[in-house]
Amino acid sequence: MLYTGYQAWNDMLAPSRWGARLALGMKDSLGSFADLPGPRRLFALMDVFEGAKLTHKRPSYDIGTVTSCNAEVAVREEVVLEMPFGDLLHFAKDDVMTAQPKVLVVAPMSGHFSTLLRSTVTTLLRDHDVYITDWKNARDVPLSAGPFGFDDYVDYVIGFFQELGPGAHLLSVCQPCVPALAAVALMAEDKDPSTPRSMTLMAGPIDTRTQPTVVNELAQDKPIDWFERNLISVVPFRFAGRGREVYPGFLQLSAFVSMNLGRHGAQHRELYQLLADGKDVEAQHIKDFYEEYFAVLDMTKEFYLETVERVFQRTLLAKGELMHRDRLVNPGAIRKTALLTVEGERDDVCGIGQTSAAHALCTGLRPHMKRHHLQPGVGHYGVFSGSKWEKLVYPQVRNMILAMN
Repeated sequence: MLYTGYQAWNDMLAPSRWGARLALGMKDSLGSFADLPGPRRLFALMDVFEGAKLTHKRPSYDIGTVTSCNAEVAVREEVVLEMPFGDLLHFAKDDVMTAQPKVLVVAPMSGHFSTLLRSTVTTLLRDHDVYITDWKNARDVPLSAGPFGFDDYVDYVIGFFQELGPGAHLLSVCQPCVPALAAVALMAEDKDPSTPRSMTLMAGPIDTRTQPTVVNELAQDKPIDWFERNLISVVPFRFAGRGREVYPGFLQLSAFVSMNLGRHGAQHRELYQLLADGKDVEAQHIKDFYEEYFAVLDMTKEFYLETVERVFQRTLLAKGELMHRDRLVNPGAIRKTALLTVEGERDDVCGIGQTSAAHALCTGLRPHMKRHHLQPGVGHYGVFSGSKWEKLVYPQVRNMILAMN
């Protein structure tokens, strides 16, 4: 009933939002009248109202060109491997004559689409041939595709690297650092020729017992059956994934927003004021952020509950107890894949030490194959987006890949 109620509320507001869009479309036809203080405030209010909505389709990556090899080159998206729950997406650059290292960006499946890493990808494209795990909204995946759990996520990562072939590199952001490390460990133990040459783990919960955050405490506060009873819902009949049990993206977003409710409220008040003052360029930055932030993705019941239990409650990888399809995951088997971990000083999602815990697990790596970077002055998102990511964190990533290529 939870999902049905949410959808009914959205449907009820749809006519009002349509009316707001219609009115905003007439703004230019009003000429100088629209620039008077009263109409400007009214249009600003409608603009904020119309934009404060959740969407359930992946936004565009919108990476048309990048500067690479001292030239502006076009970027086109191509699906290299299509799978039921996610595609291997390639950002191809046809005008780059020199071969660049292949990098697979393993994106989170945590309520948002992989486009949340648009800034990460754009920066990487300067010097690398970039691919990404482009996850699909579970409510759009028919029941006939079967379940998708934690082990399936690991299998997808392994399958994507096998598709790329030998010589690729891995960069994982946030929640998937655990399944990404597990995938590399399994490939290394199997002596798979497609095992990545380096893995960069950024702000990921390898060991949530270290400096636990509010996110970690929330996961520990209730037993796993509480999460199943209270947070799992069924996709309504109107969608392709009808009948599939999911953890709805709107619930995950609600949890994120509630952690910083004052900040999000202040941002929307600022947005209204900027629009009312006619500062459309400044307002667009806020609008772009929330257009991405309010695009939500449903997770399958299996993946969500298994991630909460295995990663955040029982910390199985950190304890050396993580199993993948009845097989023990052994990070000590990794001997040829260099490790770089990156953390943010002010990260309130993944505490300091949670990601660097990977170094103690990778006992087969010699010291010169391990590096750690703690970035001062950034929170969770600043680790992989923004000016400090571009100027201070990215050079660490680039140098590690260059050294192992």
